[in-house]
Amino acid sequence: MTVIILTNCPAGLRGFLTRWLLEISPGVFIGTPTARLRDILWSEVRQYANQGRALLAYQTDTEQGYTFRTHDHAWHPIDHEGLTLIHRPNPNRPRGPQQPPGTPRTGWSKAAKRRKFGNR
Repeated sequence: MTVIILTNCPAGLRGFLTRWLLEISPGVFIGTPTARLRDILWSEVRQYANQGRALLAYQTDTEQGYTFRTHDHAWHPIDHEGLTLIHRPNPNRPRGPQQPPGTPRTGWSKAAKRRKFGNR
């Protein structure tokens, strides 16, 4: 099973994909193409997506049973000990110096701070 999800892509690309896949919802295509055809379709999607985003997910022989590829997404797949995970950049994360070790982070409950750092 192969799934391709398009966001903000040209209508011509959607029409191109309907030759081999079934569009079950606007921008969501599913089907069972061969691996060779899947790679050809993905290269065409990447070439003609313009300002749009695309996601490809398909079955494979891994621990998870599937894998995926992205095009122009802020979230990127990363390999972590054989598992594919999504890395989401956090724009609110401070870029400056980190808090010194042993300092409780803001947002912890008072009970959690007492358990970890004692009564301060």
